[in-house]
Amino acid sequence: MFERLRRIRLLYIVLATLLVVGLVPLALAGWMLSTRSASELRAVEGRYQAQLAEDKARQIELYGQRYRDVVTGLARAFELAGGVKVLNEGESDARLQRAVVDDPNIIALAILPVGGVPHLAYKTDVIGRDELDERVGEVLARMSGRGIVVTRPHLIRSSQEMSLTVAAPVMGGAGGDEVTAAVVAVISFQEVFKTVGQTTTQSERELLDQGRPVIFVVDSQGRAVAHPDARVAYAERSMTDLKVVQDWLDSGRQVQSALAPFTAERDGQRIEMLGAYATAELDDDARLGVIAIQNERAALRSVSDMRQQTLVISLLAATFALLAGFLFAKQLTQPVRDLAEAAGRIASGNFSQRIAVRSRTELGELGDSFNSMTDRIERYVEDLRRAADANRELFLGTVKALAAAIDGKDPYTRGHSERVARFSLAIGERLNLPDEEMEKLRISALLHDVGKISIDDKILKKPAPLTDEEYEIMKGHPQKGFKIMSQIPAMRDFLPGMYMHHEMVNGQGYPQGLKGEDIPMQARIVSVADTFDAMTTDRPYQKAMSLEEALARIQTFVGTRYDADVVAALVEACQQGQIAPGRARLKPRPKKDQPAAAPPTNEAEPVAVA
Repeated sequence: MFERLRRIRLLYIVLATLLVVGLVPLALAGWMLSTRSASELRAVEGRYQAQLAEDKARQIELYGQRYRDVVTGLARAFELAGGVKVLNEGESDARLQRAVVDDPNIIALAILPVGGVPHLAYKTDVIGRDELDERVGEVLARMSGRGIVVTRPHLIRSSQEMSLTVAAPVMGGAGGDEVTAAVVAVISFQEVFKTVGQTTTQSERELLDQGRPVIFVVDSQGRAVAHPDARVAYAERSMTDLKVVQDWLDSGRQVQSALAPFTAERDGQRIEMLGAYATAELDDDARLGVIAIQNERAALRSVSDMRQQTLVISLLAATFALLAGFLFAKQLTQPVRDLAEAAGRIASGNFSQRIAVRSRTELGELGDSFNSMTDRIERYVEDLRRAADANRELFLGTVKALAAAIDGKDPYTRGHSERVARFSLAIGERLNLPDEEMEKLRISALLHDVGKISIDDKILKKPAPLTDEEYEIMKGHPQKGFKIMSQIPAMRDFLPGMYMHHEMVNGQGYPQGLKGEDIPMQARIVSVADTFDAMTTDRPYQKAMSLEEALARIQTFVGTRYDADVVAALVEACQQGQIAPGRARLKPRPKKDQPAAAPPTNEAEPVAVA
């Protein structure tokens, strides 16, 4: 599983390359363009706001100057006429009232002679006499000398309308430096509302959320005097919580207009804002700040839309690249996959299949070369297989010849090793031994008596029972066989069968005295097969037993000499006719791909003698 995770299909690499080459530059270019557009748009919006605030401030100044000139003109006219006594003539109050009615921006006009009767004209539906007297008293208290007085905008309580008061002295006397009267005008501030574009029913939040600039006017204390939400202006709410307003207040008279971006808090979130301010000078003591603010993110929504469009286009491009790349990469990687699968089949030993790569590129040439290589490998492997089979047959022939040479020393044991080998294989089949173990069992059984080659013929061919001394010599044949065959490296895996076929499960055998499971299975099998053949063939010192007698005799040694499972397998094979005295039927065995001269691991195989 981990090996599979470590490997990445070439198809994925090609698709990833196409995505990186096709999508990343597009996305990066779109992002860079949108970022640059955002920067330029931010600068344009900032300049627009600054210019907008500056223009509105100049319009407010012109509006204020217009009515400063009206009030100042009236005062100069009275000075030229020798004072305000001309107002005592008939119809002067009517003309004064008509002047108020004819100008929509003049709410009230008052001529106030020093020590005389004041002449008042005002719009009664807008301002009351008491509030008018209050306004007049406030402005007269600030008047001194020739200077004109302009107050900050105030709310007319009776009509809920913003207005400002302008006053100019009428000079007279012998030297013309005596204040003989005052001209006072109450001017509507609604024109300023229209000037700063506040004719909308939307709230400040709605305007900001739409990305539109919000323009409002504050006085020298930072209180609103004109605002999109009229309630804010009428309440004269302090706007100093906005940093741009505080910046304007801090600038004093040093900066007339400036761009001042800032961060505002809304619903617990910090919002980047574009801000600008400009100063409208109505009088030396009457300064108004024109403030323009705008939600930067909403103002730059077009950039966000551009980025979203870039993302959509990039995704579409990625989808197209994936589809086109998949088809292209499939054509490119399929031959490579075929080559990889074919290489895997070769690694598993299958050389029969070929690949068909129809391509005019290097892949086609690679496919042809691969098929040619496979043909050669198949021929080489077949040659090796034939050579291995020949070596195996040579090896088996040599082993059989050696076993026959040993058996040939005694006419009574001729063919004994071959029969023991066949009996052992039949038992092994009953025990379901794997093919590899069966091959080891066969060789080990054929060579189990190889050590007898060094036993004196007098002992080996003696027609009578052996003496104790002769039996001890005979018992040495496993060690002698081990010593002979251990000099041959290829026989190393078969040595345990030669060396331990006389071990007993109760530990009373030789040469090592092994017990039970310590004795290799092959040695246990050869031990039973050796005993069975010895009991069912004629020997100089005994006649051959019948099949039933031999089996009964062997079963008496279960648990002492022989393994119970091996004996049970022998009995079963005999009962089903697979084994009979002197013969055994074996299942056909598949040919080995490797020669037996380089055998796999083996277990020793003891033979019991009766």
